[in-house]
Amino acid sequence: MTQLTVQKKLEILSDAAKYDASCASSGTARRHSDSRGGLGSTEGHGICHAYAPDGRCISLLKILMTNFCIYDCAFCINRASSNVARARFSVEEIITLTIEFYRRNYIEGLFLSSGIIKSPDATMVDMLRVVRALRMDHDFRGYIHLKTIPHASPALIEEAGRYADRLSVNIEFPSDESFARLAPEKDVTEIKKAMAGIRTHISDASEKTMVSKKARTFAPAGQSTQMIVGADAANDSVILSRAAGLYGSYALKRVYYSAFSPIPDSSRILPLIKPPMMREHRLYQADWLLRFYGFSLDEVTSTTETGMLDLDVDPKLAYALRNRHLFPVNVNTAAREMLMRIPGMGVKSVKRILEARRHGLLRYDDLARLGGRMKTAKAFLASGDWTPGRLLDSAHLRSSFVAPEQLSLI
Repeated sequence: MTQLTVQKKLEILSDAAKYDASCASSGTARRHSDSRGGLGSTEGHGICHAYAPDGRCISLLKILMTNFCIYDCAFCINRASSNVARARFSVEEIITLTIEFYRRNYIEGLFLSSGIIKSPDATMVDMLRVVRALRMDHDFRGYIHLKTIPHASPALIEEAGRYADRLSVNIEFPSDESFARLAPEKDVTEIKKAMAGIRTHISDASEKTMVSKKARTFAPAGQSTQMIVGADAANDSVILSRAAGLYGSYALKRVYYSAFSPIPDSSRILPLIKPPMMREHRLYQADWLLRFYGFSLDEVTSTTETGMLDLDVDPKLAYALRNRHLFPVNVNTAAREMLMRIPGMGVKSVKRILEARRHGLLRYDDLARLGGRMKTAKAFLASGDWTPGRLLDSAHLRSSFVAPEQLSLI
């Protein structure tokens, strides 16, 4: 067997990692950002980009430890029966790559996942060796996102949370039935138990101890998961309902949506075509409305009888077009709940409106200065000197928001 170089392994295992969408480093400050020493972002194999809430672009080394796997999940390019090039990093190779990339300012952290070799626990032990050595032996203070291995023992996951900023375990599908059909060797109940355990550890770590009076550290950036979109028959309403349940049950920081991409030699039970990328985008927008804008699941998902989100317009605009009897919203008197439903008005602009209107009547020009996207918002609001009049009642209101190229979306 030909011995692969580290460069070739990096090409294979970074490419294999691209199917995992749950890679983001938001939700935490740089680890141990003090004045002491320590290690401490961007193109090349294995480097992905994510964005923090403050807009910073964060570069991560995103790789699998190995793409060998004992499981044969129908949807996975790295399944046991897949005819793909295989590679495996040693623990020492991953440590060296991470440190060298970090020192050269190529990356700001590591996203590490893996196929399952020998057993879930054996794989998790090797991944733990990587993150433990980075933190303890090399004083690595960059961001670490660790994808935990399904069915790994709770003790190993607990230890992982001491070193990783974020932990994740993929739920994969919006229904347990699809999971059982497409990943029969995995147990969705065990995955939910792992997610519940992570939530408990995060909650416990937030409480100060009687001895130190200082909260312990456990996955300070929380946990996330991923759902594949379009590999089964679930509509957007089912997907978002699952996401809402996961947020409520496990206090997730993020649910990531990954549009299914057909894979070589795939099972007959999988579709032959990928869903439109716009569908993935609309799910992220709808997810945002549920988490930050106060929309209910029904408000977001009752777009059509099919339970699918509108691909031509974003979910917030679709809601406004569907409920035109609620508009225009008077920005000088409306409650925050209704202000948040005006297309073109974001969380920050609504906050500014609520603060500014305490000092006087808001006019149209004031709204633009407060950050509103008036080209979109003007048809749905009223101010001291503006009402949309016939603009709101126009039969062509929807078409005015749809770009010509969007009209041809599948």
